[in-house]
Amino acid sequence: MNLEIDFLDETNELSKEEAEEIEKLLNYAAVNENVQGGSELSVTFVSNERIQEINREYRDKDRSTDVISFAMEEIGEGEIEIIGEEIPRVLGDIIISIPKAREQAEEYNHSFMRELGFLAVHGFLHLLGYDHMNEQDEKKMFDRQKDILEGYGLGR
Repeated sequence: MNLEIDFLDETNELSKEEAEEIEKLLNYAAVNENVQGGSELSVTFVSNERIQEINREYRDKDRSTDVISFAMEEIGEGEIEIIGEEIPRVLGDIIISIPKAREQAEEYNHSFMRELGFLAVHGFLHLLGYDHMNEQDEKKMFDRQKDILEGYGLGR
């Protein structure tokens, strides 16, 4: 089972090995979440300035953040769901700030790869409908993150 992942590193800071590791991790997460093969998503790595622009434009929060997800499967008011056997499932977009990931890895005293993996899985789970708006949902989402990261070998 493989996801179709479109990677874009606007920072040119990610090594080929780091990108491949994130791809393997997201495929591992997809298997654990029973996501159908061939599902599509994009992962973009950006600067703090760029993620702040996105956060301001789409979330009305004028500050940088670590990860932002845009789920494509959320149906808004007045939108129609498109269903078809030949149509690939498009999950959405994950945007990760590389400088924020480095900063948080240092702050939490773990590797950059572990932090990058955490942010990728966090964003991926958001694409699948997980959220942390209340205590119950937060526990469910963070337990899944922990299980996926530990199962993959990126535990704390």
